[in-house]
Amino acid sequence: MQSKTRLLLEREHICLQEARFFGISACPVKEDLLEWVATLQGLKDSLWEGAALQLSLKYTEDYNSVPPTVTFNTIPFHPNVDAITGKPCIDFLDNPRKWEEHFSMTTILLAIQVMLSNPILENPVNVEAARMLRENPQQYREMVFKCVTASKQLKATGINFAIECFPVAHFQNQAFSKRQKIKMIAFDEYHKTWTEIATSKPNESCKDSSTIPPPTIFFK
Repeated sequence: MQSKTRLLLEREHICLQEARFFGISACPVKEDLLEWVATLQGLKDSLWEGAALQLSLKYTEDYNSVPPTVTFNTIPFHPNVDAITGKPCIDFLDNPRKWEEHFSMTTILLAIQVMLSNPILENPVNVEAARMLRENPQQYREMVFKCVTASKQLKATGINFAIECFPVAHFQNQAFSKRQKIKMIAFDEYHKTWTEIATSKPNESCKDSSTIPPPTIFFK
């Protein structure tokens, strides 16, 4: 008999696929559906347009009472993304009291996609990225452009994106790629500039620095 959490995640996955939001996809990497990998593309007409970034979402059987743990596997240079852990600073992910049970996989991924293009500079977790954005916006834009280029190279070579997806109900006929171990990859492995700049240590906590309201999603 399937667990309540598994049935909920199956339904959320169906809603995500049917909604067909730009640049958002996800699939499970474990048979119990408690671990997922998602790919986000940067929004059009934004600094992150063309980027393809991978995240991991790890759920527990307590979902949807508590949020999943979300981290970037390909870590972007961004004020609201921890340069070491890859954790995005989203208030309802960091503070369980701000999590609401109607939030979903779609809510999470949309909020992170919007966050990329709308950084919050108050209490940043990547201090160097925030300082650069304040003091030298042109240099920040150049750094983001290099990160976008690096992400395209990652996707083109298949590194860190070839993950086997387990079938989800109603999607038994989808094609699966060859399994590889999910590995966190910072952009400093692919570009010298990232190595020189991403040296700041994360703050002790996000302190709810990301105040982007979760998107309101309606499904028919």
